[in-house]
Amino acid sequence: MRALVRPDEFRQVARFLLAGASSTGIHVAIVATLVNATGTSPVKANCVAFVCATACSYLINTLWSFSSRLHHTTLWRFAGVSLLGVGLTMGISWTAQSVGSSYWTGLACVVLIVPAFTYVAHRSWTYQK
Repeated sequence: MRALVRPDEFRQVARFLLAGASSTGIHVAIVATLVNATGTSPVKANCVAFVCATACSYLINTLWSFSSRLHHTTLWRFAGVSLLGVGLTMGISWTAQSVGSSYWTGLACVVLIVPAFTYVAHRSWTYQK
């Protein structure tokens, strides 16, 4: 019987999930702090949090998850995927706010949707050799 996932792919997904959990923790902490401590709107708070978490994510994912080198090609591709991700993040956050949901609802949707999108994009494009 053939394995569904090769060990090296499993390790990459596990590392991506750990890196994502770290980045997500950074994102959530920044949003909660900005909204609760400074009264920043959830949309603006998510934007700031996404930028900070993405910088950490690039370093961790490039060096550890995808075992790649810091290089201008991966940086620009990562930035492109991140711009799509921030657009998706802002759209989700704006939609949640527009329908009167709490920022936690919008944040939960961001946390569930954006990482899945970025993994697929990075795996299939950013870190292709």
